[in-house]
Parts: sequence; C-alpha cells; structure tokens
Amino acid sequence: MSQAPSRARSAPAPSAGDPEPGADPAADPAARRSPTDRAAHRGAALVTGASSGIGAAVARRLAADDGWHLVLNGRDTTRLTRVAEQTSAAFFPADLTHPGAERRLAEFTLRRAGGVDLLVACAGIGWAGNFGAMPRPAIDDVIDVDLLSTMRLVRQLLPHMVAAGSGRVVLVGSLAGVVGVRGEAVYSAAKAALAAFADALRYELRGTGVGITHVVAGVVDTPFFERRGVPYRRSWPRPVPPERVADAVCRAALRGRDEVYVPGWLRLPARVHGAAPALYRRLAAKYG
Repeated sequence: MSQAPSRARSAPAPSAGDPEPGADPAADPAARRSPTDRAAHRGAALVTGASSGIGAAVARRLAADDGWHLVLNGRDTTRLTRVAEQTSAAFFPADLTHPGAERRLAEFTLRRAGGVDLLVACAGIGWAGNFGAMPRPAIDDVIDVDLLSTMRLVRQLLPHMVAAGSGRVVLVGSLAGVVGVRGEAVYSAAKAALAAFADALRYELRGTGVGITHVVAGVVDTPFFERRGVPYRRSWPRPVPPERVADAVCRAALRGRDEVYVPGWLRLPARVHGAAPALYRRLAAKYG
C-alpha cells in the first residue's frame, strides 16, 4: 500500500549568488531554522497554482501545520510573492506551459529542499461557453495548463520519490471531470484525463511507497470563474471556500487516501453517473 509523506529531510544551504527566483535566504525558511528544527520537518512540499485560490489556501494550510519546507509556484509573480511571504516559503514564479519550465521548477525545488515528499498540483484554468465557439488557442491553453503541464512536472519529480521509497502526489481535479458539465466541454475533458492519469499512475506505482491522491472538487469560491470569463450564477450548489478544499487536501495527503470529494456529498452524483448513466443524463438534461 502506498505511503503518505513521512520522512524528514534537511534542506541544503543556499549557494552564494543563486540567481533562481525566490532563492534569497529571506524567502527560504530553511535559512532561518537551526539543524534541530530542520530535523523535525515533515518534509518538503511543492505546491503549484499557489498564487491564488486553492493553491494559495493549500500553501497557508501546510504552513500552519508546522514542519513543512514549502516551495510555491504560480504565474502571477506579485500574488505568488505575497503568499510566499505569508507562508515563509521559497517560490519560483513560472508559467509551466513554457518549454522546459517544469524541469527548471523541479531542479529549483530539489536544490532548495533536497527532495520532494509532497507535490500538490493545483494549477488550472477554465473556459465557459459552447464548444463550437471556443477559439483554438483557448482549447490549447486549457489542455496545456490543466493536464499537460501537470503531467510533465510529475514526470520530473516522480523518479526522485520512487528512488526515496516514499512520497505523495496530489492532483486537484473537478467534478466536471467525473460527470461532465454543460458549457465546459474542454475543461471537463482535461479533468477527466487527469482522473484517469491518477488511476493509471496509482496502479503503476503500487509497491513503490509513492501514493497518488485525486481530489474531486466541486464549485469553489475562487477567482477561477472571473478568469474564465463567465461568473458562477447558479444558486445551487453553493461554492465552498478554498480553505475547505485545502483542509481536505492536507488530510488526504497525510492519511494516504486515494480519492477525496469536496464536499463529500458529491460522491452521490458521481455514483449515480457511474451506476446509472442514462438516468443521470436525463436528470442533468432536466435540472442542468
């Protein structure tokens, strides 16, 4: 059975003149801890999409659970810097869709933290509207951000976890990837692929000590809807705060759970969809 992150790791001291983003000692908690403090670490955690929303909430939640050496990634440098200051984390601003960005982020994280015990992949974007009206660049962006960049980063870090014999990858998905959502065809497809990726990888890693957690989130109160261009207008289900998802992410990672729904009642429509797809489609067509 796969294991939750468990081993402590001492972070190497930063090299003089290190030019990488966020590599200054003031931004690195390891530079301010004594060797005794570092020995008590839970380990090193990398959070992507950490400049806002779920990723920022996960960073704050891990920082509150003292003992993690945090490295944060996001595309918005200003917001990411603010979150890093709040959480005493090292940070690496980068758009992971750019060629080689995932390699540079992995190298930065391994150099700064000495390894990775926990990867929480939160980066994601959306686009709402009829598929026929969706521009080609928007299709590419959603697939690249929500699926391909995450897969590429996991591929960079996974060999290090397997070699160490422990670690956990948390992939933040969506209910849209389980049941499909009207007006979000490409987003649903990307999140469905992420769910399948989590399942397949979990089977592949059996016996290695490395675990995969898939977090199925519902509607979350984040800037996601503003950025996709269409606000969330439904009265039900109500959006949950990102802190609720962050709590679920951290509990699942520490307990070694394979799959978590946030909120928990989302398992019901997912099960109806799986057990009686025709019935689910009729209900979805009627109630939206």
